[in-house]
Amino acid sequence: MSELTRLADALAAEHAAVFAYGLIGARLAGGDGTGAVRAAEEAHRSRRDALVLALTERSAPVPAAEASYQLPFEVTGPVAARRLAVLVEERVGAVWRAALPRLAGPDRRPALDALVDTALRATGWRAAAGVEPATVPFPGAPD
Repeated sequence: MSELTRLADALAAEHAAVFAYGLIGARLAGGDGTGAVRAAEEAHRSRRDALVLALTERSAPVPAAEASYQLPFEVTGPVAARRLAVLVEERVGAVWRAALPRLAGPDRRPALDALVDTALRATGWRAAAGVEPATVPFPGAPD
């Protein structure tokens, strides 16, 4: 896969993350985690916007966000919302981890920052969800 394809894949993952955090925020509204949801959604929106700009500047195809995304399970309350937040960060991290070997120059640092950011955020969500251990040895690696 080319560098532009990897960036487009990352953009698609960021689109999905923004969608998911809208639902997560609704399920955690007014409770613990509201600030974390806002921060996470803003981080994913910022990376999404940066990727749109990077792809546009290179005249590369820019994947549009889907109108809706299939969730891996029903999210009806705070417990499921935290589980979804963990999964979102793990999946977005996996996309960035897969992109890193193909990226160089000005694209490599933002990709590494994104991987670290998703790993840290996933750890926070695991801790909030009571998942043990809260950390994983190789963020973004398949189980």
